[in-house]
Amino acid sequence: MVPEQYFTQLAITADFLTSNEICQLTQEFNEWLKEAFADSDISDLLSARAAFVDATLKKLWCQHHLDEYQISLVAVGGYGRGELHPKSDVDILLLTQESIDTDLEAKISSFITQLWDIKLDIGHSVRSIKECLKQAVNDVTVATNLMEMRQIAGNEGLTQQLLPLLHEDVFWTSEKFFIAKCKEQEQRHQQYHGAAYTLEPNLKANPGGLRDIQTIVWVAKRHFLADSLEELVQHNYLYPNEFFELLEAQDYLWRMRFALHFVAGRSENRLLFDYQTDVAKMMGFGDEGKAPVERMMKRFFRIIARVAELNTMLLQHFEQAIIKKPEETTITEINQDFELVDTLINTRNDRIFMRPVKMIEMFLIIAQEPNIKGIHSHTLRLMRNARRRLISGLIDYAECRRMFMAIIRHPRGLGLAFNLMHRHGIISSYLPLWRSIVGQMQFDLFHAYSVDEHSYRVIKNLYQFSLKEHNHKFPLCSKIVQKIRKPEVLYLAGIFHDIAKGRGGDHSELGAIDALEFCQSHQMNKHDANMVAWLVDNHLLMSITAQRRDISDENVIRTFGEIVRDEAHLNYLYCLTVADMRATNESLWNGWKANLLEDLYFNTLRAFRHGLEKPVEIRSKIRENQQQAFELLTQAGIEEQVIKSLWAEFKVDYFLRYSPEQIARHNQHIINHNREKPLVLISPEPYRGGTEVFIFTKEKVNTFASTVSLLGTKKLSIHDAKIITTKTGYTVNTFIVLDSRGKTLKESYRIDEICQALTQRLSQDNVCDIPLRVPTKHIKEFKVPMQVNFIKLHAKNRTMIEIIALDRPGLLASIGQVFQQEKVNIHSAKITTFGEKADDVFTISTLENKALNEQEKQALATRLTQEID
Repeated sequence: MVPEQYFTQLAITADFLTSNEICQLTQEFNEWLKEAFADSDISDLLSARAAFVDATLKKLWCQHHLDEYQISLVAVGGYGRGELHPKSDVDILLLTQESIDTDLEAKISSFITQLWDIKLDIGHSVRSIKECLKQAVNDVTVATNLMEMRQIAGNEGLTQQLLPLLHEDVFWTSEKFFIAKCKEQEQRHQQYHGAAYTLEPNLKANPGGLRDIQTIVWVAKRHFLADSLEELVQHNYLYPNEFFELLEAQDYLWRMRFALHFVAGRSENRLLFDYQTDVAKMMGFGDEGKAPVERMMKRFFRIIARVAELNTMLLQHFEQAIIKKPEETTITEINQDFELVDTLINTRNDRIFMRPVKMIEMFLIIAQEPNIKGIHSHTLRLMRNARRRLISGLIDYAECRRMFMAIIRHPRGLGLAFNLMHRHGIISSYLPLWRSIVGQMQFDLFHAYSVDEHSYRVIKNLYQFSLKEHNHKFPLCSKIVQKIRKPEVLYLAGIFHDIAKGRGGDHSELGAIDALEFCQSHQMNKHDANMVAWLVDNHLLMSITAQRRDISDENVIRTFGEIVRDEAHLNYLYCLTVADMRATNESLWNGWKANLLEDLYFNTLRAFRHGLEKPVEIRSKIRENQQQAFELLTQAGIEEQVIKSLWAEFKVDYFLRYSPEQIARHNQHIINHNREKPLVLISPEPYRGGTEVFIFTKEKVNTFASTVSLLGTKKLSIHDAKIITTKTGYTVNTFIVLDSRGKTLKESYRIDEICQALTQRLSQDNVCDIPLRVPTKHIKEFKVPMQVNFIKLHAKNRTMIEIIALDRPGLLASIGQVFQQEKVNIHSAKITTFGEKADDVFTISTLENKALNEQEKQALATRLTQEID
């Protein structure tokens, strides 16, 4: 298969090859590998690269005269299996006698140095047989590598001495090796939070990835001393259909990894967004937009789900049938169809799943019986086969519908039972709509998971709220859910909230139609069915309102409350929103977002109890804030006349938009401050889950742009801003910021450093233009069309503008510059980033404190688009 010319020059002859000549030959061989990829069997290509490296090592082994010594060159690990991807490490063992002399040590050093010179990523060790055994007995990774050893060159007698020792029980017994590999796999899975469906998966280490296939082989190989998956069929460890399924999965994952190495240009196992388009193209999925990546990833996610299931089943089967003694097993009858084998549910009749309803019944039993911890491998095999024989969805059977609702309504139904239904594809078998979102990609940096994995995590979050042991994490959600009479309404909303993604159109509206139809077919009453559909239709409402609107504005609360209608809808929507936001991307959930939602919840609840038709009178609120702030300031020893003199500088907006506590704190510092330089305060105490940066300074050109630019250079993300100018030409600005980890600022040295930097920047007479920096490569992979939208606002002297753009360093500063140049005042800003997309909402006015007219709006939109897009 491989053109002979690549091996002819590497044959062991008197010809001497330099490092440059070998590098040239390697480059030509790699080009052939890439060209052959489209039409060749992947296993042949992996074997070809291993054979080429074999020939290279043999050639250099002889050139360094190592064939004249009692030493053996052995391939281990993946290279030992003869499976070598284009950029994979080449792991070798130099097997020696008890000790090596100085001359041999020098030749080994020269040999290894040349391997580095020819750009071979070598992982090497030099050990005697005794040292190999000693290290392998204490380290299961070393033991696993040695199990796959293969002689390449040198003294074969040394290898033949070591091989039989690896098969003895003093090395690793089957049981001990099995336990160690299972523990190793569990720890690896935990690094990925047990989620296989991350949008930038690790092809090797992800749950369901190549390492999970290898673990199956390693465990069985140690016990049966088998050299291939095929041999495991002969030992009845694998059924023929499972063998072919594993081969198919391995082939697909190998092809993805092979293409990834060429696209990345290095040994890379993480399928990052940067590489996905080129990998999909190389694998033959096409290159027209996102569709090829979507097709490639959907198949990938389905492959790893099958691998994960086979891995669970086969490792459990190995433990039960091969390692565990029959007398150690306890069997308890559950009913005529099922029994408990230790803690695993098992069928008592191999034909039980000929009646599809029995599959759903099994999961209802799992919910009802707290002693059940999983499904027996024998039953998993039967269920896998039955699941594939289904002609239609389980939802078509009336008895299945009844039992499914019984699971949803059971206090433990959304625990282990639902976990197992998700893991083993029963949700897809029950609900065809769910099947369409399995492995559905979400092309952004905001979502961390595929649609089905995200939806599953939303449901798990909702279920956690119902458990008292989690009360301390989310007390308000827990309090609400534990009082709700019908939590199944929430769970069904979680199932359907994203079920229409990928179909085109508004997924909330389409999902609401699906949800209503489901509820009606499952005999739910009209009120509950409508509530589920409403929640699905409005599941984004609360997060959008909290993150993009000024929730201290009574008009915003009234508008939101009119859509929500009553306290029951608010309770359900709040819990669904928290569960949804937490399940989108764990690293993006923070105290600021939690506090925003909680504030919106309580503000709306208060509005309901006072009556939406009776909004708070603005003048009364201003007077109340002033009175409370006045009391706090006089208690601090500040004279009444000093307070009144300062307040005369402020417009009434200031007393409406800040709390009495904030007003008192600001005023104390302003009164005691020398106005010749800017006043910058950063409170070490969190404010609504964020850190408040307060600035009082003489108004200058680009104050806002300069401030946000500097905060950006300090790796701070801005989430909220209020900008107020005084009658005397000063500006009062507050920014809510979080650090790069989404945390508040706590270290005093960091707070002092930022304060000093801001003071210095704002003291400058002129602030230079702030250039829009180039997006990172990671961001460049995404396309976010620039949008400028004007939002209807109740206030007659304000305009609300929404700017959607590709997020990048300096974006906010550039927006501020445009506002300044167009003579626009910023009054507030809600800064929201959804992965690679910035969605910022500003409340603005003209310099004369009026709303923008249509001509001014058009001019501003045009300028923003020119400057930013």
